[in-house]
Amino acid sequence: MDRSRRRAVWRVDLFEGGRIALGSLRAHRLRTILTTVGIGVGVCTLLAIVTIIQGLDRSFEDQMKIVGANTIQVSKTPWVMNGDWWRYRNRANLDPRLADVIKTQAKHVAAAAPMATSQGEVSYQGSPMSSVPIIGTTSDFPQASGWVVESGRFLTDADNEARARVVLLGKDVADQLFGKAEAVGSRVLIKGLSYKVIGVFERKGSLLGSSQDLLVVIPHRTFSALLGSKWSPRIMVAANSADDILKAEDELISILRRARKVPPEADDDFSLNRADQLANTYKQLTGALYGVAMGVGAITLLVGGIGIMNIMLVSVRERTREIGIRRALGARQRTIVLQFLMEAASVSALGGACGTLAGVTLAWVASQVTPLAASVEPGVVVLGVGFSAVVGLVFGGWPAARAAQLDPVESLRHE
Repeated sequence: MDRSRRRAVWRVDLFEGGRIALGSLRAHRLRTILTTVGIGVGVCTLLAIVTIIQGLDRSFEDQMKIVGANTIQVSKTPWVMNGDWWRYRNRANLDPRLADVIKTQAKHVAAAAPMATSQGEVSYQGSPMSSVPIIGTTSDFPQASGWVVESGRFLTDADNEARARVVLLGKDVADQLFGKAEAVGSRVLIKGLSYKVIGVFERKGSLLGSSQDLLVVIPHRTFSALLGSKWSPRIMVAANSADDILKAEDELISILRRARKVPPEADDDFSLNRADQLANTYKQLTGALYGVAMGVGAITLLVGGIGIMNIMLVSVRERTREIGIRRALGARQRTIVLQFLMEAASVSALGGACGTLAGVTLAWVASQVTPLAASVEPGVVVLGVGFSAVVGLVFGGWPAARAAQLDPVESLRHE
């Protein structure tokens, strides 16, 4: 048989097998629906979890950009302590003057600013806001942390030296206290003391669910003199570029150990925190979630696949006489196998399509009514339908082979 004739035979087998398979599915609608539900539940569960995790990944990546790829935060404790907080609680507080030491000695550092924090009431003309974060810092803070002043100006070294009562407002604070009115030049009360508003920050958005625009910033010396702080300040450090961040980190370790008189044999008594470290922790957490999602989806698809195998075996038994007639009229074993495989793959793909639609819909609904984000990638939709079809082919293989191996004479005798 030449190649062109073999192609024609394959086309006939595929066309006829597909037509007969679809006819069988239509003839047994209830059976088809029940089998479809089994596969659809597995695909729906898997896709709903995957799309939510992908949405969280994208949201997390966007929020990590806010932190800055070239920013290092020096603090008494690390961002992630993994339950061993007792190792850090006896560390000595950081001295805010370390920021000047870092700027003087580090070659790969562009800016360094201390950052002391407290909370208090901020009010304007009798309209108060409670529990507003208050930050005391220096003129390097915008460069070190990525903040941008939208209107007015930022703090100067002269403001810090003079312990001036001047303040910059986060966008949320400015909007709530002043609305559409101009905030710069007005005076607000912070913990009962009057401060002149010299600037308003651009909106920066939220980080891990918390608004970054709910804050006020005052000079560090003003903060220390009027508010004090029982907590260790942090030091925001900006490397010259993202490529220099590891070099800057090495410099910081050396400078801080020397400045804090850490013995050579002792561990660091400070922590350097970077956005990528937080991202690695996040990936570990979502990696576990992916594992759980895959496990749940695989178990559900296995159950659905067993259902397909069971239904196909029943179908083979019911159609034994039909198979015998077709074999007696010259149908090849390959033709019978293709017919039953296409039937199994069709019902499984149909279930996968329904499950994909349901899973994406559930993820979208969850993103609308909860803080969870959802991101639907086209590849995930294709994967859901394609993988379910493969499940049908795998679990339909044995029934298809069993149908093809039936003896034509015995099949014709079957009642």
